[in-house]
Amino acid sequence: MKKKMIPVIVALVLILLIGGVGFGGKILEKYSYGKDPADMDEYYGVSQGQMAIILQDEMIGEKAVLVDGMVYFDLDTVHRYLNEGFYADISEQRLLYTTAGDTAEALFGAREYSDGAGVHPVEFEVCRMEGETLYLAADYVKQYTNYDYTPFDRHVQVYTQWGEKQTMEIAKDTQVRQLGGIKSPILREMEKGEVVELLEEMETWSKVKTSDSIIGYVENKRLENPGTETEVPVTDYVAEEYTSISRPGKVSLGFHAIGGAGGNATLSEMLAEGTGINVIAPTWFSLSDSEGGFRSFADAQYVAQAHGQGLQVWAAWDNFNYRNETGEEVSSYAVLSSTTKRRQLAGSMVETSLGLGLDGVNIDFEGLTEECGEHYVQFLKELSVLCRKNGLVLSVDNYVPFHFNNYYRLDIQGVVADYVIIMGYDEHWHGSGDPGSVASIEYVSNGLDKTLEQVPEGKVINALPFYTILWKTEGTEVTDQYITLNNVQDYLQRVNVTPQWDETTCQNYAEWESGAARYQIWIEDVESIEVKLNVMKVKNLGGVAVWRLGYGTPEAWEKVAAYTNS
Repeated sequence: MKKKMIPVIVALVLILLIGGVGFGGKILEKYSYGKDPADMDEYYGVSQGQMAIILQDEMIGEKAVLVDGMVYFDLDTVHRYLNEGFYADISEQRLLYTTAGDTAEALFGAREYSDGAGVHPVEFEVCRMEGETLYLAADYVKQYTNYDYTPFDRHVQVYTQWGEKQTMEIAKDTQVRQLGGIKSPILREMEKGEVVELLEEMETWSKVKTSDSIIGYVENKRLENPGTETEVPVTDYVAEEYTSISRPGKVSLGFHAIGGAGGNATLSEMLAEGTGINVIAPTWFSLSDSEGGFRSFADAQYVAQAHGQGLQVWAAWDNFNYRNETGEEVSSYAVLSSTTKRRQLAGSMVETSLGLGLDGVNIDFEGLTEECGEHYVQFLKELSVLCRKNGLVLSVDNYVPFHFNNYYRLDIQGVVADYVIIMGYDEHWHGSGDPGSVASIEYVSNGLDKTLEQVPEGKVINALPFYTILWKTEGTEVTDQYITLNNVQDYLQRVNVTPQWDETTCQNYAEWESGAARYQIWIEDVESIEVKLNVMKVKNLGGVAVWRLGYGTPEAWEKVAAYTNS
């Protein structure tokens, strides 16, 4: 019987041994470290010729490309992360970069660029088109940008900021893994003594970056000797300082609506009204075609007369009056988006201004689309270089800033222009069909606050409306008409209406009915103007402008003069 049991016992032992081995193997497999390397192309999300971008301590979605040993970033990436100053004219195949005193230019695919100092050969293509994407050479971007980059096999490390970083030392040979876990694929083998940057410490694993900018995870037990390192900032490029031409004291500017060559003869009349102004801006020039040509009502005698009265003349250039006068279509986009046309216009502005003995250029380009924004900004940059070289004041007229018109880029205007004029009106405008104030105090004050977030206070000029709008509502139809500040009181007397002060708008307000029509008017008068000037005084602006000469009253102008001299 015992002999019969022996095989059974042996079999049971074998079964137990095999089962134990199997179970032990599973245990061993569960708790042993994975040895599989990560698919680095998949990890970086790159294909042939592409490079992942590590910006500071984060891998971003955008990719660089490597061509003939040079790293290239696409233009959108350069704008978003490095330097938004580069401008591409796709139709003319030009890449431009405008500084305070010059514009550098490179043709697409060229191994050279030019500026005021001449032509400069380089050993790489400055920029290149691949399909519909423009790529810029990293070394060329670096000529105008304080940043640092280091290329590796499948990725490029980019730094734009420098500070203090936490470090750890590898305590024992180990691995950097794609995720925190012993089975996670291996990104890199690490040797004892190597130093890594500590990005995030967790319970058992820490997120680190290696010396070759691989970001992954290491077990905490493999890390020791915490420390800090202070990074040395890169200062390869020092931007030219923008200088500004500014008048002593506050600017007091009166816009002179010419309307035709005959309007120049009204200068004496306008000066007699606009007491205390020190700058006059005649509306002389208007874009007259889509090639960069312009219509002119300019008169050198007018300039001489204004100078004789101690005034500077900043002639206004607009993009709408000629179209309004003739009905001819004029495309601001066609002019501004073409480097050739844009340069022609800017050059003509400066040449004409110098020929007339003008003191400044006032740009009043309205109704621009968002599509036109980048081209308009480039135009202002290029024009500012010419004005700065020739001693001409550059002032730019702007809407009250809102999110929907931020492509006018007050922040850039605040750097390149000498004065940024905010048209502190048109809260409700002629033809809008929406009755309301032209310029309530909240609208004006908030608009100036948003401007001052982007423009130095000494460069900001607020333009006051010396007019109001009478609104008529009859059924569903809303019509309106302008009434000038010097006529509004007479009008109210004729209709036998007495307005009441409205604390919300800080304006006198009146409404009445006549037949089936309801009339409303938020009045600009000496009281409302004084409130606006007081707000402007508190905000310490660079000055005041008035739209327009011929609309004011002596009392209102006295308030403006008192503000200017305060």
